[in-house]
Amino acid sequence: MRIIFSIIEVFKWLIVIRAVVSWFISPGTRNPVLDLLGKVTDPILQPISRVIPVMGGLDLSPLVAYVALTLLQRLIF
Repeated sequence: MRIIFSIIEVFKWLIVIRAVVSWFISPGTRNPVLDLLGKVTDPILQPISRVIPVMGGLDLSPLVAYVALTLLQRLIF
């Protein structure tokens, strides 16, 4: 059970890092680290982005994903 908790925690931090990096780096920038970060977090963020539209240029999918993962952690543990 501790492993599942840790995996969810890593995903939460990766989502936070991706959100913060998106404020400073333009979307068209090619960087291997950012590409890897996108490949890891996209399976979580893209389905949420399809349901929740961008509001005023602000993508709320990282926030929703973070809250959902936190709730999942609390539900499991």
